Amino acid sequence: MLVRLSNAPRPFDWGSEHLIADLEGRPASGPEAEVWFGDHPADPADVEDGSGRTLDAWIRDETGGARLPYLLKILAARQSLSIQAHPTKRQAEEGWAAERELPEAAPHNYADDNHKPEMIVSLCDEFVALCGLRDIERTRELLAELGDAASPLLERIRDDASLADAIAWLLSGDAQETVDAISLALADARSDAFAADFDNARRNAADFPGDPGVVVGLLMNLMTLGYGEALFLRAGQLHAYQSGIGVEIMAASDNVMRGGLTPKHIDVAELMRVLERKSGPVALVRPVSAGSGFDEYPVEIDDFRLLRATLGDGGSAAADLDGTAIVLSVSGTASVTAGSGSIDIMPGRAAFVTEESALEITGSGEVFVALSGV
Repeated sequence: MLVRLSNAPRPFDWGSEHLIADLEGRPASGPEAEVWFGDHPADPADVEDGSGRTLDAWIRDETGGARLPYLLKILAARQSLSIQAHPTKRQAEEGWAAERELPEAAPHNYADDNHKPEMIVSLCDEFVALCGLRDIERTRELLAELGDAASPLLERIRDDASLADAIAWLLSGDAQETVDAISLALADARSDAFAADFDNARRNAADFPGDPGVVVGLLMNLMTLGYGEALFLRAGQLHAYQSGIGVEIMAASDNVMRGGLTPKHIDVAELMRVLERKSGPVALVRPVSAGSGFDEYPVEIDDFRLLRATLGDGGSAAADLDGTAIVLSVSGTASVTAGSGSIDIMPGRAAFVTEESALEITGSGEVFVALSGV
C-alpha cells in the first residue's frame, strides 16, 4: 500500500521564517520549526487520500499494524533550540511510570515511555549545532580566556564528574551571579582559538538574556555541518541545534529533558539523571554507498535506518523493504513506485509505504527514505 503524506509546520518561536517555505516553494508564513512525518500522537502526519485521517488512524484502520518505531522530520532553526538530552529506554520507562502518579496540572518531563536517539542531516552549507560536552582541558582553556568572570566556574571543573556537577550548579539558580558576569564578559571577549564559540554565545545571550544555558553552551562542542553531513546523538548526550535546515530522524518519542536556552520547564534533577557524563568530540556521520542508487547514514540503532538518493533527470534508486518506509522529497520531483501503485511527491511531501517488498524511486532531485533498523 502506498499513500501520500503531508503536515503543517509547527510554529515554534525558534523556527526559521523562510527555510521550510523556500524548500517547499511557497511564501513564508512566520516562524516554521518542524514538519513531522510519522504517526506519533503529538502530531501525526496527514494522509492525502481524501479520508481526512492522520497516519496513526490510517495504519490502525488499513493494516492493524503497530506504531512506527521512528519519526522523520524536516527541522529549520533561526535561533537555538533548548539545550536538551533524551533518556535511555529504561530511563524513559521509569520516568513515564513515575509521572503517571502526578496531577495532570503538574509539570511533566515524559510524553511517552520510549528512548530518543536521533540523527540530523544538514540540508544547507552551514548547519550549526552544540553537541556533547567539550574535552575538559579545552573547556578550561576557553573559560580562562574569559578572565575573573569565569573563575568560579573554572574552579569547579576538573574532570567529567565535576563538569556534570558544574552544569547542575549553573542551572540551579545559585550561580546567577556567575552567569551574569560571564555574559557581561562575553560582550568584549576576543579569542583566536574560541572566536566561533564566543560569537555563538553572544547570539544566544542576545536571544536569551540572563539564561544560564548561555554558559552551559560554552561547555559544549560547537560544530558546523556541511551539506549532507550528519550528527548522531545517543541517549544522554547534551545538544542544541543553533541554526540551519536539515532532515531529522529519531526513535518515535517526544521525551526532552531541558538544560537552558528556553522558557520551558527545566527539571535539573531529571536532566542530571539522564545526562551522559562523558566529555570529548562528537564524530560526524557521512553517507556510504548502499547500492542501487542509495547512500546510507550508518548508525548502530534498531529503531531506524536512513537512506538518501540524489537523482539526475530520469535517475532511479531501488530498495528492498521489510516493514514500512517513509519517502521524503527535499528537492525536485520524484515518483515512488511500490507494488502496483505509484505517486509523485514534491519537496516537503512524503510517501508512506507498507506491506510491500520493494520500492523504486525515479525522477529528479533528492529524497530520503526512513526504514526500521531491525
